Amino acid sequence: MADIEPIPQEPTKASRGRGSTKAKTSNGGPIGFEAKLWAAADALRNNMDAAEYKHVVLGLIFLKYISDAFEAKHEGLISQQVDGADPEDPDEYRAENVFWVPKEARWSHLKSKAPQPTIGTIVDDAMSAIERENSSLKGVLPKDYGRPGLDKQRLGQLINLVSDIGLGSPADRAKDILGRVYEYFLAQFASAEGKKGGQFYTPSHVVRVLVEMLAPYRGRVYDPCCGSGGMFVSSEKFIEAHQGRIGDLSVFGQESNYTTWRLCKMNLAIRGIDAHIAHGDTFHNDQNADLKADYVLANPPFNDSDWRGDLLGNDKRWVYGVPPASNANFAWVQHFIYHLAPTGIAGFVLANGSMSSNQSGEGEIRKNIVEAGLVDCMVALPGQLFYSTQIPVCLWFLARNKHNGRFRDRRGETLFIDARQLGTMVDRTHRELTEEDVAKVSGTYHAWRGDPGSRVYQDVPGFCKAATTEDIRKHGHALTPGRYVGAPLAEEDDEPFGQRMNRLVADLREQQAEAGRLDAVITANLRDLGYGR
Repeated sequence: MADIEPIPQEPTKASRGRGSTKAKTSNGGPIGFEAKLWAAADALRNNMDAAEYKHVVLGLIFLKYISDAFEAKHEGLISQQVDGADPEDPDEYRAENVFWVPKEARWSHLKSKAPQPTIGTIVDDAMSAIERENSSLKGVLPKDYGRPGLDKQRLGQLINLVSDIGLGSPADRAKDILGRVYEYFLAQFASAEGKKGGQFYTPSHVVRVLVEMLAPYRGRVYDPCCGSGGMFVSSEKFIEAHQGRIGDLSVFGQESNYTTWRLCKMNLAIRGIDAHIAHGDTFHNDQNADLKADYVLANPPFNDSDWRGDLLGNDKRWVYGVPPASNANFAWVQHFIYHLAPTGIAGFVLANGSMSSNQSGEGEIRKNIVEAGLVDCMVALPGQLFYSTQIPVCLWFLARNKHNGRFRDRRGETLFIDARQLGTMVDRTHRELTEEDVAKVSGTYHAWRGDPGSRVYQDVPGFCKAATTEDIRKHGHALTPGRYVGAPLAEEDDEPFGQRMNRLVADLREQQAEAGRLDAVITANLRDLGYGR
């Protein structure tokens, strides 16, 4: 990624007050060019709803990515002057997984037409042309820029704004910078939409915890409720950060919401991630029914009561008990387990109630999962991490086989981590986990399970505890970390006893003297009012 200096930028007057434009980096430092672009783009939104405007902006950013990647390859073919290489031959691009962009869809053409009142129709035609030439994008791109309700002057201004994205080398223009902006805008739209936004976006710092703990170097990664694809993007980043090979990871997902599925397809395409993302209801139309994944990463809908569970009473996935129709939490858990390979590991987000609820048979299902030896680690997170809910949530980590040779034998053990005190408030309503927080939680898990090169694990009162299955039985198979980690150790006090007593007695004498003085003042005031002598 290009090395870009942060640019301090105050939100525009038009964008203030929406709660999502006064952006900072995750460590609270000065905001950078992504936020500058966001503030400008948000100012152009005018009165358009964020949920609607999201597709307008993100669609243009994707179109810019398509064109930049194409132009980089196009320039390369011209400069190389290879015999037989035709810069206008679509196969030259498809051979290197670059989308073919016909002339009427190239960004230079759109920018030249931006001032025209027909720019909406021109953009729609460009989207249609790209889908026609690239089958993997069929039905994915937004094509309603020509609608009467979209201000064409503002659309032209937005095109000029997006034209400024694409800094540094051709590789940066084609992938890193645009991907960075796309991810930033996804987060900002989720914040602007509030609860509805949480349906398509999991905060990146929460995803980081899951990915850093599971450490998916190679194999099949599966997310059956993948939203906009953040789990996959973060997994690929993990591979890159640890000098792995992107091709070692195969990505499979499914998303029931059609518009969110489109966002996911665009988000992954912008990153160059080759993924198999299906559209449909995972419970009732599982399009990865035969998949056995090495890693499951997911943030399913919290406490979903509208999953039509009454239609799936005898489903083969319900090995540990039939989940209640009133709550899909343990339907998701068992779906994850069903899709795990013999040595697979799952990490996912659930509402805190899943750790202790005994309603509608949930306690019995949880007990069966514990007794099957599947629960590897439980993490309690602080509240205010999500755009969709202010309640605290937890992370579950399940392992099909705790004695598979990859790590130490953990059979009969479960690690509990209480991370509720971690995180930093970035505004009045949202908390973020810092890099140090992520490292503390993931490092504790790696040490406990015996990752090669990790430190020696030790219980830390108030933070982490390695408990036995018998310990969990004593707590009625509840998995709330606070029940196991205990209270933090009190800070050591080296003050000698005699010195401490003298200090406390002196404090007491001062407080007694002050109490006597206040009594005298109150008595005098009452006397002045005619009450008392």
